[in-house]
Order: sequence, then C-alpha cells, then structure tokens
Amino acid sequence: MKKTNLFYTLVLLNVSFACSQIENYPPIEDFDENLFSLEKVVEGIEIPWGLSFTSNNSFLVTDKKGIMYHVSEGKKDVVEGVPEIISSRQGGLLDVAVDSNFVLNNKIYFTASVTESGSGSNTALFSAIFLNNKLSDLKILYKASPDSKEERHYGGSILVTDEFIFFTIGDRGNRDINPQNISLDGGKVYRLNKDGSIPDSNPFNNTVDSKKAIWSYGHRNPQGIIRGLNEKEIWIHEHGPRGGDEINIIKDPIKDEDVLKDRNYGWPKATYGINYSGSEITKYQKMDNVIDPFYYWTPSIAPSGMAYVDSDIYPEWKNSILVGSLKFLYLERLEFDKNGVTKREKIFPGIGRVRDVNLGPDGYVYISVEAIGIFRVLPK
Repeated sequence: MKKTNLFYTLVLLNVSFACSQIENYPPIEDFDENLFSLEKVVEGIEIPWGLSFTSNNSFLVTDKKGIMYHVSEGKKDVVEGVPEIISSRQGGLLDVAVDSNFVLNNKIYFTASVTESGSGSNTALFSAIFLNNKLSDLKILYKASPDSKEERHYGGSILVTDEFIFFTIGDRGNRDINPQNISLDGGKVYRLNKDGSIPDSNPFNNTVDSKKAIWSYGHRNPQGIIRGLNEKEIWIHEHGPRGGDEINIIKDPIKDEDVLKDRNYGWPKATYGINYSGSEITKYQKMDNVIDPFYYWTPSIAPSGMAYVDSDIYPEWKNSILVGSLKFLYLERLEFDKNGVTKREKIFPGIGRVRDVNLGPDGYVYISVEAIGIFRVLPK
C-alpha cells in the first residue's frame, strides 16, 4: 500500500543518527470551534480505556484500574463480576465490546492484563453475559503466553463482527522476538470465532508450530481497530516508537500465494520511527514482503481510539476517521482517498488525553478524556 503523496516538510530535531530525514504528510489544520460544542455525559472515570454501547442511551465503559461501569442517562453503576486483573504501567482493564447480537444474547467481550503464573502478566480476551449490572458465565477465550514482567504494549483493542472477534496484543516490549515470530504471542492481530474457537480459514491454521489465532503479525502496539470500507478488511492504528505511529489496512489473506508475504506489517524490521534515544532501530522504512502502512505519523501523536464517521449529523466529517491523540491532547480528523490521507484536522485542542472515540447508535460522536469525562460532540 502506498503512502500518501500529499506533502509538507517537517524537519526532525535532535535526531542523532545518520538517517535523519524530512517526513512528508499533510499539515494539520485547526478546525472552526464555532461549529461544535461538547456535552458532558459522565465524569469520575480516571482512565476510560474502552467504551461500547448497550443501547441508544447507555454504554459500558472500562476504567483501566480494574472497574467496569454501566452508564445510563448520565448515571454510572459499577458492574459486578469483573475478574482480578493486574493493573500496571500500561496494563489493566482495557477494551470492551458488545456482541453484534447483544439485544438477544446480552453477551460482551473485554480484554485485560491477567496472570496465570503469579509472576508478570499478559493480555487476555474474555466473554461474559451482562445483565442487571452483573457479569456471569465468564470465560477466557484467549490468553497470551507466557506472562511477562514487562509492563507495556498490551494492545487490547477489540472489534466484533457478525461472525468473528478480532483483537490485538502488543509486542509486550520484546520487539526483537515476538512480532516476527508466528509461533509466539505478541505483536499480532488475532481472529476467533465468537465461542473462542479458531476459524478454519485463519491464515496460519495449517502452519506447523504457529499460533493458529493469528490474523496478521509484525505490529508494535495496536490500540485502535475498526471495520474497513468493505467486509474483507479491517483498519488498525498502532503506536510507533519515537515517530512512526501507523494506520494499517489488513485484508483477507491472498489465496494461492505465500501467506507470510501478505500478513507481515514490518515491526521492527521496517519502521518510520527511531528509538527514544534518537538512535536507529533499522535502516529500512520499507522492505520486500512487508506491507507498508496506509499512513504514518511523524512525530508520533500517540493514537488512541478510532471511529469511522458515516453519520448525517456531521456532514462536514462524513466518510472520515477520528483518532484521539494522547500526546498532544486533541481529537484528530483524517480525510483520505485510496492512496492515503489527504487532510488532517485538529479538533478540540488542549482538551486532554483523548483515550477513546466512538460513534454511538444515535449517530453522535462520543469521546473519552482521561480524568475529565466522556463527552457527546454536538454540532451547533
């Protein structure tokens, strides 16, 4: 996939290695603050990591420290039955998603960092029945192994379709081992049937010694995931190191070809980022048999949350993507075409660490801001 051909020049400062370069992408524009306002829906949630609607006016939201809330009409109730989780630097209670048939089955899914060894932790995907503010029939559908004492890069984003569950697990801070090895967990996107079984059509289902649930690999720390523009693709974003945050398009495997060629997204063999110290990770930004990102941010914005806007409530935003910036404290809107991103817009600058972005069933955009609240975006 080619990167965007629309350019502006950004000189990277304080880069100490020989491959210092000029990065190219559209300049970010300010939005008209007179067009929108924010309505606070609920407050008092320290890190609202994930959010998923149970009806037009109620939703589940996770607090990373280990609490799940049910919010209805502005009132939040603690959900009982959440399992013991390991809350650490980047770990804790992560994403939550309701089943596509939730109205009939009350089924939900969530991710969390948990331990099975008593030393360290790793990402797990759970299913449960949610009813009357309680969880029952709790099951672990997938648990990454082994546990690690690293406290970073858990991934944890969930996408539920009519047939499958897609979820992400970061490289767990072990970039030189996990992301490029399909026999190991970490640095991957996974696909399961809703009962936790592995689809026969998964790309590595017949590969000896592989993790059969893998859908794609070579990822760093994916924390945004949405349906693609057609049913045969999903879109993710992932945190890069210093520079090199990415949006990647993951398609169904190409048939009758070497599946390794169309499943590898490069990390850490190819990246537009560098180490936090300024030294290089690799001399390659692209490689044969590695899929280029659809788009990349340099400098990093620390992307969080991701939503595709197709609501008539926002005609100016229709068919664009919204992503939160944890680092720069704003909501970013991206317009794009088949070749890449064509426009960037900075929305609500300085609002805080935008942790999650959702399009509600009522057609409104909802954003979760750490320690401040969850807001509905209203056109004026």
